[in-house]
Amino acid sequence: MITQQTAESAKSTAPQVEIIRHSPEYWRVNLNNPPLNIMTPQMVSEFSAMVTAVETDANLKVVVIGSNNPDYFMAHYDVLRDAAESINMKPGPTGMHPVPDAFVRLSRAPVVSIASIRGRATGSGSEIALACDMRFASRENAILSHWEVGAGFVPGGGPMARMPRLMGRGRALEVLLGADDIDAELAELYGYINRAIPDESLDHFVDSFARRIASFNKEAIVRTKKFVDDISLPSDAEMQPAWDAFVSTVVKAPAQAKLGELVKLGLQQPSNVERMLGYYVGPRD
Repeated sequence: MITQQTAESAKSTAPQVEIIRHSPEYWRVNLNNPPLNIMTPQMVSEFSAMVTAVETDANLKVVVIGSNNPDYFMAHYDVLRDAAESINMKPGPTGMHPVPDAFVRLSRAPVVSIASIRGRATGSGSEIALACDMRFASRENAILSHWEVGAGFVPGGGPMARMPRLMGRGRALEVLLGADDIDAELAELYGYINRAIPDESLDHFVDSFARRIASFNKEAIVRTKKFVDDISLPSDAEMQPAWDAFVSTVVKAPAQAKLGELVKLGLQQPSNVERMLGYYVGPRD
């Protein structure tokens, strides 16, 4: 297994998930692991704790999840760390690994979750966005993608269960198997996101929309969302197998060879590889 200590993969004592309580009814959560917002085991633990706080707060109605980094909502999971550190994390309340556990619990929480996407939402970044109830993205400055198949391994956070329900089977396979970058306008057309919004208007739109929902009766919000959840969300049983497939394929020779190639080009460093990951995982001219 390729291991490389970088600014991203070294364990940090600084919080990587920031919670801003705008009001008892409305929170903003910022992913904050510069320079690329790589998802580390530390971020997984903090994200899981945030979901628990969301689930259990009696007053909360809306949570917006964004980033402090205008270039990276989240780059992707830390694939250069020793896999054992991720594999051996304690299961979450659902009994699943804490990555699919947190995503499942966020989707089913009695709170409305909104992803505000500016910059790249790749791999785990896309999976967090997909776990939210709604997704709004910067028209000029958002990229969504799943690069994993292009690098020789299986996405671990359950996009195979979520994407076909949002955009249909063919488009889901196009995104997942093509492993290419999807800009906000195409993502909107495909149903990957709710809307692509001009960058200068994104923050105002999301904040205003969140505050509008937060002004409504919580019981009406929760019960309405629950009816939609019951007919639209994947079952919990669909989520853990994807994580198992991720951890079993990322350590195999094809993935390790491709990751080794990408590391030499700057993977998990501020670089063109991270800015254009869809291009670099495929055949290059």
